Amino acid sequence: MAGSIIKHKGFVKSVANNSLTVSIVNQSACSSCHANGACSVADFQEKEIEIPYWNSKYSPGQEVTVLFRESAGFKALFYGYILPFILVMFILILIFEATGNEALAGLSALGILIPYYITLYFFRHYLKKVFKFELEEI
Repeated sequence: MAGSIIKHKGFVKSVANNSLTVSIVNQSACSSCHANGACSVADFQEKEIEIPYWNSKYSPGQEVTVLFRESAGFKALFYGYILPFILVMFILILIFEATGNEALAGLSALGILIPYYITLYFFRHYLKKVFKFELEEI
């Protein structure tokens, strides 16, 4: 199902000139079961999402549904976790085979993450266009 949509209920936290901030509560799967009293408070996380919009029909405190395409979620997973893992493993093997020094290979493999995440930071405006969140009124 490439066209499936991920939905989260949230509340509009603030409204700016061309965007709004929505607060969603992310909860683990076990927190909705009958034994949720045994779970800790750490199972709930509040996240804020900045969503660009062009109309002024939303106001702070309004309940909305945040929509996100599942295919974009897989792309985010790739950029956030899979590609950095591949880079770390590639550099680790490459440097170790070239030098035979485990410490240098390990430090180089971890060090490759610094330019990687700095590059992601510089492309954050592009990534905001790629990973579009949409709103739906409740």
